[in-house]
Amino acid sequence: MQHILEAIQAGASGDELANLSIPESYRAAFVKRDEVDMFEGVESSEKDPTKSIHIDEVATPELAPDEVYIAVMASSINFNTVWTSIFEPLPTFGFLDRLARESEWAARHAQPYHIMGSDASGVVLQVGSAVRNWKPGDRVTVHCNHVDDQDHSAHDDSMLAANQRIWGFETNFGGLADLSIVKANQLMPKPAHLTWEEAAVNALCNSTSYRMLVSHNGANLKQGDNVLVWGATGGIGGYAIQYVLNGGGTPIGVVSSPERAQLLNDMGCEAVIDRRAEGYQFWSDEHTQDESEWRRFGKKIRELIGEDPDIVFEHPGRSTMGASIFAVKRGGTVVTCAATSGYMVEFDNRHFWMKLKRLLSSHFANYEEAWAANKLISQGRIHPIMSDVYDLEHVGAASLAVHRNEAEGKLGVLCLAPEEGLGIDDPEFREQVGEANITRYRTKR
Repeated sequence: MQHILEAIQAGASGDELANLSIPESYRAAFVKRDEVDMFEGVESSEKDPTKSIHIDEVATPELAPDEVYIAVMASSINFNTVWTSIFEPLPTFGFLDRLARESEWAARHAQPYHIMGSDASGVVLQVGSAVRNWKPGDRVTVHCNHVDDQDHSAHDDSMLAANQRIWGFETNFGGLADLSIVKANQLMPKPAHLTWEEAAVNALCNSTSYRMLVSHNGANLKQGDNVLVWGATGGIGGYAIQYVLNGGGTPIGVVSSPERAQLLNDMGCEAVIDRRAEGYQFWSDEHTQDESEWRRFGKKIRELIGEDPDIVFEHPGRSTMGASIFAVKRGGTVVTCAATSGYMVEFDNRHFWMKLKRLLSSHFANYEEAWAANKLISQGRIHPIMSDVYDLEHVGAASLAVHRNEAEGKLGVLCLAPEEGLGIDDPEFREQVGEANITRYRTKR
């Protein structure tokens, strides 16, 4: 890959890049099929991604007609990277095997290794014979919706497709590598004012938050809405806060430390709840929730903004769903995309049905939503929430930091890019957007 890196750094044209040889193998971060039982009997919190993630050369797959090769300059860590690395809630090789049964091209994904990563920024090197909107030399970011456009169920909202998948989690050949193959309909223009690593951290979390809050497929945020955001400085929460502020709403951010509360204040979020300082215990034991704590939580929200929230941005799941359903206003919406504290949620249905509340599910974003979210990044209206950068050799350590909730926002990963700070194509616009806005999460570490 060194000759490809040198050509990109020298400003090679698209034609020049297209004529470069694609290597027979490339460096990647992956887990192994024959190690899926390595953590058997170990508590989830004690499972260590540094023991399961390998960095080594893998064979380069053949390019399908609707795909492109990209030189991955940078990627990032998502929770699905952690799930893949600790083989929870189940090993991802089952996903790859099901995909492999769909077609001759899909069969490439069933390998003894799984290359992870659901974010990337980079440069298109070669395109398949059916690709028409992208060409070698294009500087791109990648969204992770892997969808079969020949399936009729994909053509209203592709997230409803019967075989919709998340690239790098439910497919192989993900972004935590020096090279990747992606479908042409996963590509978006790289924001010109951002570095490779800043551009790489956005697509999955930013698009997820956009669909949950802004899209008509989500809560359909409108001006004046009050929005409670759990984990408000985290991977999706940090974008959610920006969307509420950008859309004329009032965010109420829930965090777990004074430092995180201050970060929200610096972003323009005035209503902040430090859940650790308040000492909320929504569960009195593992089977019983405490409604008096829901009421105390709701009272705190009203003290801050004077009324109940119109929307609750949910993703912790079991630990908070009961409180979320209780706290949202009569007729309000709880929108959920995950369950990081547990999948089996419980709530008091009386507070739900008698007050005509809505519980709405959301999962990543379709191409139009991802494109719209990326456009807002490109316009400098929404900013990266990257707090630190690792190199590819230390993906295990980065994944462990996310697993232990030690990381704020998103962690970038340098892949082919040899150092931070490269890839800025429009320094004048970067200055206009403001370094403080772009790097806020880094300066507040």
